[in-house]
Amino acid sequence: MLPRAKLEAVERRYQEVEHLLCSPQVLSDPRELTKLNKERTELDPVVAAWGKLLDVERRIDEDKAALTDPDLAELAEAELPELEGERTRLEQELEILLLPKDPNDSRNVVVEIRSGEGGEEAALFAADLFRMMTRFAERKRWTVEVLNLSEASAGGYKEVIALVTGQDAYAQLRFEGGVHRVQRVPATEAQGRIHTSTATVAILPEADEVDVTLDEKDLEISIAASGGPGGQGVNTTNSAVQIRHIPTGIIVKCQDERSQLKNKARALKVLRSRLLEMEQRKAEEAQSAERRGMVGTAERAQKVRTYNYPQNRVTDHRIGLTLHKLDGIMDGDLDELVSALRAHRQAELLKGRE
Repeated sequence: MLPRAKLEAVERRYQEVEHLLCSPQVLSDPRELTKLNKERTELDPVVAAWGKLLDVERRIDEDKAALTDPDLAELAEAELPELEGERTRLEQELEILLLPKDPNDSRNVVVEIRSGEGGEEAALFAADLFRMMTRFAERKRWTVEVLNLSEASAGGYKEVIALVTGQDAYAQLRFEGGVHRVQRVPATEAQGRIHTSTATVAILPEADEVDVTLDEKDLEISIAASGGPGGQGVNTTNSAVQIRHIPTGIIVKCQDERSQLKNKARALKVLRSRLLEMEQRKAEEAQSAERRGMVGTAERAQKVRTYNYPQNRVTDHRIGLTLHKLDGIMDGDLDELVSALRAHRQAELLKGRE
C-alpha cells in the first residue's frame, strides 16, 4: 500500500523549501542556500512522480464515469487499460523513491585496491581493476586523485589508494567492494595455462572532519624517504608519511607527493575514511540478519566477481549475473552491472519492508 500521507507530507515540505529559497534570509546565507537546494533536488523526483500519479488517477476516475455515457464509453474503455498500467508503474516508482536513503550515497569515495593471491599476476590484475574504475569514473565525469601507490617490481600495483570525487560516487561504486578473481593466461606463462589470481577492493565513503574527530595524542606519525620504482625525484626528500592510529592499530602511509604536508593531509583523509567505515560497519552488524545479508555490505572477504578472459565473461556472484562483454567492462563499461546490483538491493529493501 502506497503511503499517501507520507507523500502528501513530502509535497508540503517541497513547497516550504521552494518558498524558503526565495526568502532574503536564505539568499544571503550560502550554507543554508546550498543545504536547501540539495534538499529540493532530493525531493524533486518524488514530487514529480506523485503529481503524475494524481493526474493519472484523476483521468481514470473521469474515464470510469464516462463509461455510462454512450458517446464517450468506447473511448474511455479503450483508454483505461493504458492509464491503469501507468498508475501501477508510477506506484512502483514511488515505492522505490521512498526507500530510506543511505546517507553515504552522495559522498565521494576512497578506493583501495590491493593485489591478493597470484604473485606478479595479481599485481597486474590490481592495476587492471584500477584502470577499469578510472575509466568508469571518466565516463561519469568524476575526478580520480591517487593518494598512494605502491608498484610491484614486475609491473602492476601491490596497492593503490585513490579518491574518487563526483555526484553519487559511493552510490554507484559501493558494490565494487570485495574480492575480485581473474582467470587468464599470464604473459609470463610459456605453456598457455590459465592461472587464477585475486585482488581485493575496499570502497570507503569519504569522511569529513566533522564525521571523525582525530586526537593528536592518538596518532603516531613517522617520516621516511619515499620508496618504490622510478622515484628519482620523489626519493630525494623525506616526504613519505606514515600514521598509526593507536586505539585501533590502523596504519596509513602516503608517499605519492614530494610535499610532506600534502602526504600527511592525504594520509589523514584515508585514516578518517577507514575509521568512519569501521563505525558504520559496527552499526550495520547490530542490525538484522536480513540487512547484513544484502548486496552492498562490501565484506572484504566476499568473492564478488570473476573475470574469465578466455571466455570474455564476467560473473557477479552476488546476483548470479553473467555478461559476455569482459573487454568492455575492463574498459569501464560498468553501467549494466551497477544497474543490476542497485536494482537487486532495492528489491531486497522493498522485501524487508513487507
